[in-house]
Amino acid sequence: MIDTHSRREALSVVSAWHENDLSREPNTTNPLQQFGRDVFSERVMRERLPKDVFKLLVRTIRLGEELDHSIADTVANAMKDWAIENGATHYTHWFHPLTGTTAEKHDSFLTPDGLGGAIMEFSGSALVQGEPDASSFPSGGIRGTFEARGYTAWDPTSPVFLNRSGNTVTLCIPTAFVSYTGEALDQKTPLLRSMDAVSEQAIRILKVFGTAQGVSRVFSTCGPEQEYFLIDRRYYLARPDLLLCGRTLFGAKAAKDQQLEDHYFGSIPERVQAYMAECERELYALGVPVKTRHNEVSPAQYEIAPIFESANIAADHQQLVMQVLRKNAPKFGMQCLMHEKPFAGINGSGKHNNWSLATDTGVNLLDPKDDTHTNMQFLVVLCAVIRAVDIHADLLRAAVASAANDHRLGANEAPPAIISIFLGDMLQDIVDQLETGATKSTIKGRKLDLGANTLPDLPLHTSDRNRTSPFAFTGNKFEFRAVGSSQSIALANIVLNTIVAESLDAIAGELEKHAGNEAKLKSAVAKLLQDIIKKHKRVIFNGDGYTKEWHEQAEKRGLPNFRNTVDALPALKSKKAVDLFKKYGVFSKVETESRYHVYVEQYIKQVTIEANTAVQMAKTAILPAAIRQQTELAEAVSATQAADVDCSELREHLEEFVASVAELRSAIRGLEDKLDHHDANHEKHAKHLRDEVLPAMLEVREVADNLERHIAEDIWPLATYREMLFIK
Repeated sequence: MIDTHSRREALSVVSAWHENDLSREPNTTNPLQQFGRDVFSERVMRERLPKDVFKLLVRTIRLGEELDHSIADTVANAMKDWAIENGATHYTHWFHPLTGTTAEKHDSFLTPDGLGGAIMEFSGSALVQGEPDASSFPSGGIRGTFEARGYTAWDPTSPVFLNRSGNTVTLCIPTAFVSYTGEALDQKTPLLRSMDAVSEQAIRILKVFGTAQGVSRVFSTCGPEQEYFLIDRRYYLARPDLLLCGRTLFGAKAAKDQQLEDHYFGSIPERVQAYMAECERELYALGVPVKTRHNEVSPAQYEIAPIFESANIAADHQQLVMQVLRKNAPKFGMQCLMHEKPFAGINGSGKHNNWSLATDTGVNLLDPKDDTHTNMQFLVVLCAVIRAVDIHADLLRAAVASAANDHRLGANEAPPAIISIFLGDMLQDIVDQLETGATKSTIKGRKLDLGANTLPDLPLHTSDRNRTSPFAFTGNKFEFRAVGSSQSIALANIVLNTIVAESLDAIAGELEKHAGNEAKLKSAVAKLLQDIIKKHKRVIFNGDGYTKEWHEQAEKRGLPNFRNTVDALPALKSKKAVDLFKKYGVFSKVETESRYHVYVEQYIKQVTIEANTAVQMAKTAILPAAIRQQTELAEAVSATQAADVDCSELREHLEEFVASVAELRSAIRGLEDKLDHHDANHEKHAKHLRDEVLPAMLEVREVADNLERHIAEDIWPLATYREMLFIK
């Protein structure tokens, strides 16, 4: 715990950092020279590989063709030489298990030569395939403790990179991770499968409209924005709840937090900006195209955002972003918090998943162009997305479900748990026209006159933005705002790719009958899109998603509203979901059901850890502090009485405080009783935690937070919200 002396010491540490570190000359390294320095990129491959090998590998990377194993030894040797020249001594197969983070096992390039010496070797077989233990990762029942064998398989479409940590350099090879029996145990394998599925169906649509010439593949693209908090590290280490749970389980609101709306886009604090610059330099070297940095809404909250990439590479890069943000913060005396709600009462953090479809020739299929009402191909893709989101809103909600995200979704800071689509004025007008059977016009943008001669007229977009919508069209993409800040973006994109593939499949099946006949095709498109809008327009909502009226209206429309993870996750094991994923080869039935079991177990474990931490903190820190305060009050009453001075008000204060301490004891006992419950049925156990344990935790917190407001600062054992949020 942290006392007043430690608080003063923390402040001196911050001051010393500013004095010693901010006086250094800024790093003026040209980021263009650093970009991709630590990546085995196509440029490096071209320099180091024979032409025929390079061409074969590039076809796999760009066109998704199967890897020619005959070239593996040549590629591995070039990769090894490049890595060693850059200081690497080890390599690892870097993969995404179902923990939401990444995993790696390091092996040395060093191999005994049989003559008492050693050589540096790296074979094609070591590059292509690894064998980690598959029983120690979440598998949802696919693997048991006695069934340990699993495989990692090189993903050539994601760049190999160097991880520089401390005094070591490691060659990291992005891989898939599968069971000995072939089931996917990771996020990458189904993501790649879903990208294949949506590509295949999107190309059918292009062929219908005669625009497939030169197109070999359609990629789902993604640009995930990452929100996070930064606090002084000493406070983080002094709070068991932040250390073990990632969020504060206790803490009274500070007198000031975000009421003045002065933090958002404000001047970035110097220590924070130095940290951001360090992270960006490292990410540039890793080839991660980060573009934006700024203060977010809450005090101590910030955001970083990249340029769009293929969804697979974006998912890998997003994990690197989180890793780099976390790794660098302690160098600056800070801690990076990525929990969706680290502090109660102020905005939490999300990860806006900007999703689109683009051909390998550079055409964005969600670009409406100027005369949108005549762009039939765009309107088909748009309506495919509308249809997909309406039919599978439950799957999208399940894809972002977690114990942490439950604290954020539905609050007036993030999209509601009801999945709906925002289109904006221009597209809404066209959708209304489609419903009548014909499109005749497109609302045009205009100029905005700012009324001052020195200011330019601004081109005005054809629609506003809607930050209350969980799935909003934002110009040439959809922004899925419900993904949690600590989550991998993989599952959200797996679901998006698969449900849109299904819609494109259904639409292509109808339109292919009329391909080649322009008049019949145009008529068929108009009729089909009219039917889609009539059936699925209920999911379109352009208003304020935070209002009570919208919740009531959504219920009348029949839109699902899964308010928490326990209600949302069963969608993953529904027959509809199983059949969908199986049809497009994304998940087998076993793989789909395993995800449900993994995520329910994670919910149970997370809430249980939080509840046990709350009990421990309440009993060993907050209650003893309250008793010390009570003792001091009692001594003050006794001394005042001995001095023959009226102490009726002081006695009343003591009695009220004693009652609050007794209330805390009672609340702790209540939480312990609720925790003393075990059910072999995970679904029932999760429901018990949601319905009984979480409310009991909240009761303990409410009493403890009230006590914090009445306990002397030199007695209160925890870093306060005021300190954590405003010491920068």
